[in-house]
Amino acid sequence: MLHWHGDTMELPPAAVPLASCDRYPVQAFRVGGAAWGLQFHLEADAGAVDAFAAAFPRDAATAPGLHESAPRELAALAPHRDRVFGRFAALVAARTAHTATRTFFAPRAEAWDRRFAADGPRYTAAVARMRLRPGQYAVDLGCGTGRALPALRAAVGEAGAVLGVDVTEAMLTAAARAGHTGTGRLLLADCHRLPLPAGTVDGIFTAGLLDHLPDPPTALREWARVTAPGGILLLFHPSGRAERAARHGHLLNPDDPLAEPNLRPALHESGWRLADYDDTAEYFIARAIRTVPPPQDTLTAP
Repeated sequence: MLHWHGDTMELPPAAVPLASCDRYPVQAFRVGGAAWGLQFHLEADAGAVDAFAAAFPRDAATAPGLHESAPRELAALAPHRDRVFGRFAALVAARTAHTATRTFFAPRAEAWDRRFAADGPRYTAAVARMRLRPGQYAVDLGCGTGRALPALRAAVGEAGAVLGVDVTEAMLTAAARAGHTGTGRLLLADCHRLPLPAGTVDGIFTAGLLDHLPDPPTALREWARVTAPGGILLLFHPSGRAERAARHGHLLNPDDPLAEPNLRPALHESGWRLADYDDTAEYFIARAIRTVPPPQDTLTAP
C-alpha cells in the first residue's frame, strides 16, 4: 500500500478504526453509516506516483527504488483497489433512491398530516382488513408521520407490539411530535433490509410504498422473511390506481408493480399468496398471506 503522508490523527470516540500499521495506527476509519476516511493512497497509479515524486523530491529520496518497484506493487494492489471502489460505488448507487426520497419528503413532513387529514378514516378501515388479533406484532413500513399507527395499536392491544419504519428522519420526527411514540416504536431503516429476526412479524401494513421502491421484488422477499407463516401483508393507498394516474395526467402503466397481473406472480414468487385485490376509485387494497414453505425434505429438483 502506498503511504505518502507525514500527518496522522487520533479518532474521536464515535469513529470506528478499520485499518492500521505500525507507524500510523489510523489508516482507515468509519464515522456513522455514511462517512469513511482513508489515510493511505488506494487510488494511486503509476502517474500518481511520478507526480508525488516530482512534487516532493526530498520525500521521494527517502524511498529508494520507488520508481522501479511502483509498477509491481501497484499491479498487486489493483485487484483490491478495484474491489473496494466497486463496492463503494454500488453502495452509493443503492442509496441514491433514499437520498431522492428524503429530499422529497423531508421539507413536506411537518405539513403532511394537515394536507392529508381526510385520509384518516380510510387508514383505519384498511388496517381493519388485516384482521390482527390482540398480542400480535404489527409493522408499518414507510410509516411517514404515523397515520396508521393508532389503528394498528388498537388492533393488537397493549399486549401487542407496533413498529413504524421509515427512511426519512424528518417524517419520524413529525410522527414523534404527533405523539405516536406512545403508540409504537419508531425506527429509521431501509425497507429492503429490515433489522428484524425472521418470522417474528404477524402483520405488515404499507401505504403507497411498494411501487416507489427501487427494487420491489427484493422488498417483498425481505418482508416475507420477517413475517411468520400465515401473517398478513396489506398494500394500501387512499385512492385507486386510475384516479392517481389521472391526477398526475397520465394513463395507467401496464408495468405498474401494483397491477394485478404483475402483483400476483411477484407476491407468489416472494412467499405470499394474494387473497384480496380491490382497486376502486376510493382506495387500493391488496391483502396477501405469508405462505408456509414446504419442508426441506419434500423439495424436489425441477
